[in-house]
Amino acid sequence: MAGGAAGLGAELLAFAQGWDPGASSLAHGYSLQELRESEFRRLAGTVYLDHAGATLFPQSQLTNFTKDLMENVYGNPHSQNITSKLTHDTVEQVRYRVLAHFHTTPEDYSLVFTSGSTAALKLVSEAFPWVSRGSENSESQFCYLTDNHTSVVGMRKIAKAMNVTSTPVSPEDMWLAEERGAVTSDPDCQLPHLFCYPAQSNFSGNRYPLSWIEEVKSGRLRPVNVPGKWFVLLDAASYVSTSPLDLSAHQADFVPISFYKIFGFPTGLGALLINNRVAPLLRKSYFGGGTAAAYLAGEDFYIPRPSVAERFEDGTISYLDVIALKHGFDALERLTGGMENISQHTFLLARYTHTALSSLCYPNGAPVVQIYSDSEFSSPDVQGPIINFNVLDDSGNVIGYSEVDKMASLYNIHLRTGCFCNTGACQRHLGISNEMVKRHLEAGHVCGDNVDLIDGQPTGSVRISFGYMSTFEDAQAFLRFIIATRLHSPCGQPVPRASTEEAGAPAAEKVQDTPTVTRRDCVSPQEGACMVSGFWNSSSSTVSTQALCPAVSEVVSAEQTPAERAAGILPGDLVPHVVTNLYLYPIKSCAAFEVTTWPIGSQGLLYDRSWMVVNHNGICLSQKQEPRLCLIQPFINLQQRIMVIKAKGMEPIEVPLEEDSEQLQICQSKVCTDRVNTYDCGEKISSWLSKFLGRPCHLIKQSSNFQRNAKKKPGKEQSTGLTATLSLVNEAQYLLINTSSILELHQHLNTRDENGKEELFPMKDLISRFRANIIMNGTRAFEEEKWDEVSIGSLHFQVLGPCHRCQMICINQQTGQQNQDVFQKLSETRARKVNFGVYLMHTSLDSSSPCFLSVGSQVVPVLKRM
Repeated sequence: MAGGAAGLGAELLAFAQGWDPGASSLAHGYSLQELRESEFRRLAGTVYLDHAGATLFPQSQLTNFTKDLMENVYGNPHSQNITSKLTHDTVEQVRYRVLAHFHTTPEDYSLVFTSGSTAALKLVSEAFPWVSRGSENSESQFCYLTDNHTSVVGMRKIAKAMNVTSTPVSPEDMWLAEERGAVTSDPDCQLPHLFCYPAQSNFSGNRYPLSWIEEVKSGRLRPVNVPGKWFVLLDAASYVSTSPLDLSAHQADFVPISFYKIFGFPTGLGALLINNRVAPLLRKSYFGGGTAAAYLAGEDFYIPRPSVAERFEDGTISYLDVIALKHGFDALERLTGGMENISQHTFLLARYTHTALSSLCYPNGAPVVQIYSDSEFSSPDVQGPIINFNVLDDSGNVIGYSEVDKMASLYNIHLRTGCFCNTGACQRHLGISNEMVKRHLEAGHVCGDNVDLIDGQPTGSVRISFGYMSTFEDAQAFLRFIIATRLHSPCGQPVPRASTEEAGAPAAEKVQDTPTVTRRDCVSPQEGACMVSGFWNSSSSTVSTQALCPAVSEVVSAEQTPAERAAGILPGDLVPHVVTNLYLYPIKSCAAFEVTTWPIGSQGLLYDRSWMVVNHNGICLSQKQEPRLCLIQPFINLQQRIMVIKAKGMEPIEVPLEEDSEQLQICQSKVCTDRVNTYDCGEKISSWLSKFLGRPCHLIKQSSNFQRNAKKKPGKEQSTGLTATLSLVNEAQYLLINTSSILELHQHLNTRDENGKEELFPMKDLISRFRANIIMNGTRAFEEEKWDEVSIGSLHFQVLGPCHRCQMICINQQTGQQNQDVFQKLSETRARKVNFGVYLMHTSLDSSSPCFLSVGSQVVPVLKRM
């Protein structure tokens, strides 16, 4: 399907494939719209597509559970009083209800509550009756499908500790074994082996045959052709989140589950269903409170309780969470009518989305996405409501999953990226060899990070998944997002593929025909900075050099464009690089404070990101959660040792630059996963911020005696052995951007009509979005990414690498409004990596005399060694 994007969008959304959104209902006359309005009002404006990660609980479930707790007294079930008896009986009732949900009874299965499916898997690996190597009857085999979750693969560590062989089996091997049919077996050999496979792949949503359970147990299908008795563990955690599981028909020996996958709440509670025919074989090496019928403290004497649940539920179970399950079942049945309805509903959504998504093509016919699947989405028997894919450009190159995730968040679409704790499936579908995984680790990539491309090859993918509260409109919103970001340019015009290239050279190497600054030292530290009412000058809102550096502005040519003048790109070629602007951001994520000369300290510009705003839980707020932070303007007065904070509609408020450390209560907070010591700046400023932002929050400051080291370090060839210390910045002491780079982005974003319509993104707006400390004017866009080192005036810095941009660049720093076009266009023009600006680190700083950074200082780079 090729052609114009507008027509494509209209045609795309007609792919109903049997789905009738107008007639969609789940149970008792509930329409999906009514369900969303009554039970999931918090989803308004949000497209949540990570139900395979965790589904969402309905409001009534939490309301009824809370009401239950408020009206009843539940004591520890191990006591004998009335409240404990109530707890015990309620827990047992829920236990029966879980078994009934899976179409079985206590006569066939025992249910052991655990902290989740991972704990259930660990329990099996520890209790299974392994026969180790060197035994008379040979040895047991632990066999698992490579398309298994990490928690299954991790069982091999316990098997290894017990001298048991572990054998991974690919899906292809199982399908071939199934085709071969029965194998020769020895009916007299009872050597126990364990085979684990997922009912549903949490990577692709592929559903493996439940018939394998009986075929493996009976010996008709063998993962490994060895004599003995095979037991089957069915990892059902992903499958049962949207589908019924009938254990009366498919009698797996062990079935681990996590309840938040089904109900959304409670988290931290799972279960292991154990076939009672297997239970007597299980061994237990540990016993905890409540599991013993009798034991002696001074002698190795222990008698377990008779029931399987009592024997394996060490300690007091999370009984209130178990009681919450009762309300989960009530809500699920009332709102949906049962798992059969959920299965059909979610599958139809997935099939529609898969059909539409797989049909998307660029005008040249190239596919927009590559989908990773083993099924054709023909029925819920073979495919769950999961779609796994990577986005491609029109040349077939993968767009990194982290960039897709960032862009999706701008559309308020919540999805998941990476390998989803399923490295085996990730390797199989993406063609990643074992050697590549090891090389990726050496290159610094670990599970869960944002390193999405290495040498142009993807390290993971993008996953969307549906739940019972998902709607047809959710699917459409996701598809519109893909169309808008891949088949539309931000201004509604076809994206020009060659717009960032010249003679085949990448955009980063394109030479800008822009002249440069002619003055070397227009402002020096010795001359001092402009002072306005005792403040370092920050009153000018313009980013032109005329306000900051009059000596430079004298040479501006009348032939220059307004964008070139605003960028500080001046005619002449005597001095190619100078600093045009300096900014610090005293309060993290709040407005910039612009200066002409400013002292520097051991952590960067003095007082840069020394404070941050935290919510009522002490969690740092950024513009991603609270865009109005950019409207809070801090001004520092070094003479009076105060910071004045202003915001529209609020009276200015003062905060001292330093507090008496002996009088402060130190608290701990986190910045970019690092723990930092901070102190609260008091109730007065807390009330001021809370009033302006409309939520409880506090202002905290990093403790002066706390040192936090940077994670970003120079490469081996440029290492100096120095470690940068940081304020509350995320990664590095300084961020530098080049106005030539801004100008190139400006030209891509702005198109004028014949009437000279005002540009959509003025240079001043663009520069402020990137929240850099040092703005310099250069001769080539993105030339700074080729530097190893740089001198600015008398100061020397190491270049640590590019800044990987997030969604904050989409926020207008003057209004707090968001526009995703900036991120999208930067992603398009930067060859799928949204890098902009470079991080700098001090390589030397003489603390015996004050040092300054100044507008007008010469910037002298050292190129990277080839």
